Amino acid sequence: MASTQAADLLATWEAGLGQDGFGRALLLHRAARPEFAGDSGALLALPVGQREADLFALRRALFGDRMQVRLDCSACGEDLELELDAGEFARSLTRSENAKAKALTVSEGAWKVEFRLPTVADLAAAARQPDPRRALLRTCVTAALRDGEPAAVDALPAALEQRIAEAAEAADPAADVSLNISCPECAAATRAELDIASYLWTELDAWARDVLLDVHLLATAYGWSEPQILALSPLRRRYYLELCAP
Repeated sequence: MASTQAADLLATWEAGLGQDGFGRALLLHRAARPEFAGDSGALLALPVGQREADLFALRRALFGDRMQVRLDCSACGEDLELELDAGEFARSLTRSENAKAKALTVSEGAWKVEFRLPTVADLAAAARQPDPRRALLRTCVTAALRDGEPAAVDALPAALEQRIAEAAEAADPAADVSLNISCPECAAATRAELDIASYLWTELDAWARDVLLDVHLLATAYGWSEPQILALSPLRRRYYLELCAP
């Protein structure tokens, strides 16, 4: 079960202030799966879709189902707004769990390729390479045969690479959450990826700063310690703030 205690979330936020996007995503994943808190290796070995689904579930537990997404139309620049349901994304968790450690095979003409789904660690390592897509392919392809003979991954035809990408997406659908929004002004379609780790971090950052302000005001008014204030429910905390407001 996700860790939703205010003190734990503040500790996650504080630890993430000096981290990059990958580090923050890992911290958020630990909050989503506290049973793996002391085993980062286990989290990094999960399929990418598993992490994404876990983060959607954490977002739902912390801030509810409704998610507001804003972006610009790629054609006319119009400001577009879309409301999403975090619960729908979280329900992809089961499919991603079933995808874990699954070996996949794709054939195209004389080619037969076996590959595994990318893990969180694979994605992070590939992102540091000049050609992330190629690096990920080299990591995840476990066998490539042409006319029954071993072949180099770099020799795979583009059509086969596309088949591999499609098979991986079908097996682990939560790994790539993409949005297609039709512009009400020009009717053009805009496609964008939803980075749940970045989205959730932005929300957590705003929440943490609000909570720390509450702690400051209540400590000043009543002399309570931070643990005492955080132990209050959000409703009671808000009520005390209203009482001490000038």
